[in-house]
Amino acid sequence: MIHFFMAYRQTPAVEARLQDNRSRILEAARALVSEGGWSEAQVANVAAAAGIATGTVYRYFPSKAELFAEVLSRVSQREVVVMTEIAQADGTAMTRLHAAVATFVKRAMRNPRLAYALIAEPCDREIDEARLTYRASISEVIRAIVTTGQKTTEMRSDVQPNIAATVIVGGFMEGLIGPLSPLSRQRHEDTDEYQREVASLADQIARLACASVALATARVQPLQRRDA
Repeated sequence: MIHFFMAYRQTPAVEARLQDNRSRILEAARALVSEGGWSEAQVANVAAAAGIATGTVYRYFPSKAELFAEVLSRVSQREVVVMTEIAQADGTAMTRLHAAVATFVKRAMRNPRLAYALIAEPCDREIDEARLTYRASISEVIRAIVTTGQKTTEMRSDVQPNIAATVIVGGFMEGLIGPLSPLSRQRHEDTDEYQREVASLADQIARLACASVALATARVQPLQRRDA
């Protein structure tokens, strides 16, 4: 007797339920990371927050590291989209560079615990790899702005755009570590004073980023070594 087996196809209702579970898991993990960093988002905690069994989480994400990497990827992709929109907007290249960096800083300071986890918190290798991808994507946006600025002679032409982008991204992310750190002083995000501090921080970091590619008013002479 010959048996014929038909491939099982998930119904739209089943597919929707599976997708809903995945989204709930990711949203629960993101919320927990926002509250206490990667250490807070243990799988059992994520399952409880999502209202599902712990085993169900592992059906979608075989390991905690894979879950964390997906959370980082989703959140960081949104930041890349925002910066890309700024990079493609009207205005001079220098104006767009300032706006892109300042916006990144302001958005990070809206959710400092999550931003700290994405940028600097010690993590597993899988998360670190996703973090490197994130930085590379942000660097590509900055590189495009610098390339345009050099073509329009707004920015110095004696530096390679990819090197300038790497330095700029490394600079503003490093500049955020202190303000974002959980060890920083108690924040009061809902006060006008805090908002002014954030605006000032964003402007200062953005101006320093712009200064690194601004047309030089005086050439820096290389340091001459003295013979012993």
